[in-house]
Amino acid sequence: MKKLLLPALVFLLAGLAWSAAGAVDAPPRYTVVKVDLRNERLALFLNDDTGTAFKRFDRLEAWLKARHKQLLFAVNAGMYHADFAPVGLLVREGREEAPLNLADGVGNFFRKPNGVFLVTAEGPRIVEASEYPALAAKGGVQLATQSGPLLLRHGAVHPALIPNSDSRKTRNGVCVSGTTAVFVLAETPVNFYDFALYLRDVLHCRDALYLDGTVSAIYSKTLQRNDFVRDLGPMLAVVAP
Repeated sequence: MKKLLLPALVFLLAGLAWSAAGAVDAPPRYTVVKVDLRNERLALFLNDDTGTAFKRFDRLEAWLKARHKQLLFAVNAGMYHADFAPVGLLVREGREEAPLNLADGVGNFFRKPNGVFLVTAEGPRIVEASEYPALAAKGGVQLATQSGPLLLRHGAVHPALIPNSDSRKTRNGVCVSGTTAVFVLAETPVNFYDFALYLRDVLHCRDALYLDGTVSAIYSKTLQRNDFVRDLGPMLAVVAP
């Protein structure tokens, strides 16, 4: 039952995105993957046992296979430097491996407010980055990744996002619905504002975090998909034991 739940959701939502492509003046197409953390476990990956970044889904898949595990789903998990180290917070298996980054700077990561996607025993959550320290002090954070901008906060679109912007990219992001993490990848170029509206008005998310743009990629056993756009830093994944 556990292995069947995730593929069923992937197939259904990918089909809805495909149907939109047949319309005249069709809106951007999306692939949506829902991971219910009551039945599936999310994990964060960056480096192998030698400290070398995986960079590609097929390398992570092979590494897991050698340990008698199966990669079911994976997605790029936020922004990273040239050496593949995360720009901001990274918590794996309850251990902080990179600190929260509240600095000012240039680029999408630094478009305040930015945010943190995290998982505790209570489920997935997205918070403004500045709210994370108080939450972390309570303990129990199993994994966390920081990115930016925060597309939606309590249902409101990030104030810096511009309607009708001509900056269109194949973006991806994550939002939360109860115990479910919802991963969304635009299959056709879309601007930030329209992407945020899709997450809010179609998927009914209230809090959503941008993961990245031109590097956006997913791996899915069900969709027989193993994207490679360029080498990746952190990856979020669902693994079968």
